[in-house]
Amino acid sequence: MGSIGWTEILVIALIGVVLFGGRRLADAGRGLGEAIRNFREGMRGDSDSGKSNSGDDVKSNRNDRA
Repeated sequence: MGSIGWTEILVIALIGVVLFGGRRLADAGRGLGEAIRNFREGMRGDSDSGKSNSGDDVKSNRNDRA
């Protein structure tokens, strides 16, 4: 058993386009990209985002009271 080559990847991609269509594959790729981006952001700075969100909440609560 060897590694997957460009020919095999091209055949798999063509089968995917035929089965699902270009738009659905583009939407799936976009969703996968967003999921990976969100995961990386979550792993990078959970504590950083918590600090900025709590400050924003306090500012918005002050504006609501006025």
